[in-house]
Amino acid sequence: MDDITEGEEITPIGDLAISLGLTTRTLRYWEEVGILRSVQRSDGATRGYTPYYVRRIRFIIKLKELGLTIKEMQDLYAAYGEAKQTERMIPRLIEILDEHVEKIDEKMSKLDSLRNEIVSYRHKMDEKFGASQHAEQP
Repeated sequence: MDDITEGEEITPIGDLAISLGLTTRTLRYWEEVGILRSVQRSDGATRGYTPYYVRRIRFIIKLKELGLTIKEMQDLYAAYGEAKQTERMIPRLIEILDEHVEKIDEKMSKLDSLRNEIVSYRHKMDEKFGASQHAEQP
């Protein structure tokens, strides 16, 4: 759990989950794997998130949309460190994104090749079927 700055607004886990379209289980899981932290509210009730961690959650959501795995996010968090050094994290993020672009390029190439094979095979079947159709007609 993180320390709370006096007067800092804490968003309860349930409210935040609803507003971001997540489940509380997802947020708890992200805490379990070490890519997120919550704080205990001053009234001792449920856990919540400071504005910093709300921004962090939005960043995690974006990374997920870009296809990063939990392991990759853990690596980024390790690079970011307790000192919150963005300049250490950004080069690692760029490496990860480059790796994802390469994987996507490979998949696109394979899909393009598969598409060409399917189109070619379809034309062959159409030629055979079309030829047999003409041969059967009187």
